[in-house]
Amino acid sequence: MKKEDVIEKLRDDEYYYGDFGKRYLSNSDIKTLLTNPLALGKESEMRPAFLVGGYFHTAILEPQKLKKYRVIPSSTRNTKVYKEMSGGELCLLKHEVDQIELMTDKLLSNNVCKGLIRDSNTEYESPEIKKIEGEMWKGKADIINHNEKLVIDLKTTSDIQKFKWSASKFNYDSQAYIYSELFGYEMVFIVIDKNTHQLGIFDCSDEFYAKGRDKVQRAVEAYKLFYKQKGFDPKQYFMNQTL
Repeated sequence: MKKEDVIEKLRDDEYYYGDFGKRYLSNSDIKTLLTNPLALGKESEMRPAFLVGGYFHTAILEPQKLKKYRVIPSSTRNTKVYKEMSGGELCLLKHEVDQIELMTDKLLSNNVCKGLIRDSNTEYESPEIKKIEGEMWKGKADIINHNEKLVIDLKTTSDIQKFKWSASKFNYDSQAYIYSELFGYEMVFIVIDKNTHQLGIFDCSDEFYAKGRDKVQRAVEAYKLFYKQKGFDPKQYFMNQTL
């Protein structure tokens, strides 16, 4: 299949996150490969935080698609109303949507943030594939701003003062390295605090990219060992550390 055809299929989330997309490594695989390679490819349970984050991204980048989310007027997911209306499906709560709308308004009311997001030459939810460190990787950029030559990712955080440390914990450094390789631009994170609604724009240092590359290299080593090395028996694998 031609690269342009692959890219076109990956625009659809069903292909991107489904079996078709799983033939490529992605930043979401970094944690698994570095901590438990045997779990690579296993389905992870949808959590409310993922659903809320998805709604936030959709509200800013693709508001025409918000209708796909089900919203239930319940204070928690333990009420009778929620259980009856959700039918066992994970749904958004009304107060979560209200909070996201406040965050969206706050973000787009800032001229600098809005300018980066709504610039005249931008792409949203744009996929790409490329061989990095010897393996094929995929990524889907929130925003590509061609005028500023930036790849922009939207993030929410519970404490923006600690985002620098969260960026390492949640592998945003490897994301920055992978996306800079995929799209050829520097990466910037636009961040909003879920509690205070304080905004932040975080660019990436050479050290940040280097830490990300180190994670990717170690992840590729694990991937090759567990999934490409002939004769390797994962049952014989064990961790060996000194406490």
